[in-house]
Amino acid sequence: MPNLLFDSLFGIHAGKTTPFLHLADGRTITHEAFLETTAQIANVLTRSGLKAGDRVAVQVQKSPEALALYAACVQAGLVFLPLNTAYTVDELTYFIENSGALLIVCDGQSEAALAPIAERLNAKIETLNADGGGSLMSQAEAAPASFATVNRDGEDLAAFLYTSGTTGRSKGAMLTQNNLLSNAQTLVKEWRFTDKDVLLHALPIFHTHGLFVASNVTLAAGGSMIFLPKFDIDAVIAQMPKATAMMGVPTFYTRLLDDGRFTRELAAHMRLFVSGSAPLLAETHVQFENRTGHRILERYGMTETNMNTSNPYDGERRAGTVGFPLPGVELKITDPETGATLPQGEVGQIEVRGENVFKGYWQMPEKTAAELRADGFFITGDLGKIDEDGYVHIVGRNKDLIISGGYNIYPKEIELVLDEQPGVLESAVIGVPHPDFGETVLGVLVPEKGQSPDLAAIQDAVKGSLARFKHPKELILLSELPRNTMGKVQKNILREQYKDMFQPA
Repeated sequence: MPNLLFDSLFGIHAGKTTPFLHLADGRTITHEAFLETTAQIANVLTRSGLKAGDRVAVQVQKSPEALALYAACVQAGLVFLPLNTAYTVDELTYFIENSGALLIVCDGQSEAALAPIAERLNAKIETLNADGGGSLMSQAEAAPASFATVNRDGEDLAAFLYTSGTTGRSKGAMLTQNNLLSNAQTLVKEWRFTDKDVLLHALPIFHTHGLFVASNVTLAAGGSMIFLPKFDIDAVIAQMPKATAMMGVPTFYTRLLDDGRFTRELAAHMRLFVSGSAPLLAETHVQFENRTGHRILERYGMTETNMNTSNPYDGERRAGTVGFPLPGVELKITDPETGATLPQGEVGQIEVRGENVFKGYWQMPEKTAAELRADGFFITGDLGKIDEDGYVHIVGRNKDLIISGGYNIYPKEIELVLDEQPGVLESAVIGVPHPDFGETVLGVLVPEKGQSPDLAAIQDAVKGSLARFKHPKELILLSELPRNTMGKVQKNILREQYKDMFQPA
């Protein structure tokens, strides 16, 4: 029995001396050298007593060695658990304990803080620093550069990804080899990736986007990556002439547009810009196309499913939509109360089914049963609709739905109006407690640079566009919206901040 994921992403490059990773300092790592490092790490992991199915919790900075650690876990049949570098010790304690990880790999600076947790949970701890140093690699350098790949079936677990946990405890989404591989292979075809592609990779690799989309797609296609530690505008602009494609979050593209060095000439040889992890403003689409001639391809995915939909490579990439369901992915809009499929054009909850959909939540059978139907459809928690041309629109999260005076209000509808107003860069609409209506609408606006939006005029514009029950009770100006590391607006923080705004004194 082969190791499906390793053989299909990594093993196919055995012996290839072509570049795989181009580093910011000018170094190049070939496919062959990368696989040798992978094998050395896999030897260290198995020699420490880890066996197929064991979990490895990893909180390290982005580096070639960190990517090789992921590959080594796949080769050794271990379950890879990448953790956000911003997580605190308290948060890490939950993830490590909940997952039952037997090995923790962390930055050397975190070792002292995590050592007591490792000791209490009877887990080993190794270090891996941003420069490739640390105890893991010092052992790996002395280990053999070959490793007998552990057999794993497509339904065996390859990774855990913990959800962001904005409501309640984070859930460990169990992703199989089939989940990851099927999605990567689909995206290679849909986005036309080949072994000639050079991906400009400035995303973190503790998240689906940077690891299971960007890296896996490049591996499946046999291409190479310009592997930057993070998004640095100077480095991105310097490296872009050597790239053919880029994947990013919306802030990558707004920062590029804010820089005069980002010109049509700089982007002329690029064939593809992909955006995801958070909604892209329609204005950004327009500005980007006007500046470069390229239309950004926006897609939709999530922790539990990897990618579900994509705007077309060939055909209209429609701003404000996430395109069509990917091949092999079924998508429907259902009534949140009854689960019945809704007519085209109506707003409801998005459900998806396909080989990309996860196996369930680790040690949470009730949560799994509540969100993963017996027929395989996953209730995403996102609200959306399918327009007359088949494009999928994301309206918001189910938990962001506002119910005011018995009316259902979808924030996205109001945000689209607010975003169009003079002087407004972006907006976030939330529901906050109200003594008469249960909830009422609050609009939070971020002004464009140097602008002071006329709030009264904006309220008048809303009144002309939307029914009265959708009108914001008040508009508030903020310099920026709270976001997580992948650029998603954290509306839960805004709701907490303004929860008492309309309560009686």
